[in-house]
Amino acid sequence: MTHKMKLDDVPFQNIKKGTKKIELRLNDEKRQKVKEKDLIEFTNREKNEKITVKVEGIYKYPNFEELYKHFDKKDLGYDEREKASPKDMEKYYKKEEQDQYGVVAIKIQKI
Repeated sequence: MTHKMKLDDVPFQNIKKGTKKIELRLNDEKRQKVKEKDLIEFTNREKNEKITVKVEGIYKYPNFEELYKHFDKKDLGYDEREKASPKDMEKYYKKEEQDQYGVVAIKIQKI
């Protein structure tokens, strides 16, 4: 099964370079359908470019704070010099949404 998701340019480019290995999402109804070995087609919001990845693992957490404790910041898409903060995800997902659905770390591999 192939799922379609949109991404901002920076995370898209990091996946393209192979440095971002974990995609962070709200575990809403759409993401609950994603299974290991599925494909995800990401579309770059700014450039309309597409890239397809294979799902290697699904890891569920109650919130991004908990999720961030289990992964290397580089795999989440942060630069070595950047400070990784779960608060960064609040620009995409409200705290209330995180409390309602939980969150998911999708381990991906470029194909």
